Amino acid sequence: MFAIVRTGGKQYRVAAGDKIAVEKLAGEAGDTITLGEVLLAGEGDSLADAASITVSAEIIAQAKSEKVIVFKKRRRHNYRRKNGHRQQLTLLRIVSVA
Repeated sequence: MFAIVRTGGKQYRVAAGDKIAVEKLAGEAGDTITLGEVLLAGEGDSLADAASITVSAEIIAQAKSEKVIVFKKRRRHNYRRKNGHRQQLTLLRIVSVA
């Protein structure tokens, strides 16, 4: 069974056993959480009622993504700025879709 869930402003297609990286969620490694907003659920070609589906996941780790370099320049004005950013992520293992 699969489900489409929304968390952190993004949508993910998940099934039991999948590992996904989402925007930071509260919790420690080993905690079990429930992903609340289920948009769609189904098995193969048939769709199920998404309101009755719950998706539970286990937090594997809290991590950071790859570094993104932010470089600003205005030509002929001697203006250069260089910043880096690493977004915080939560790694999840989907335990069940039921």
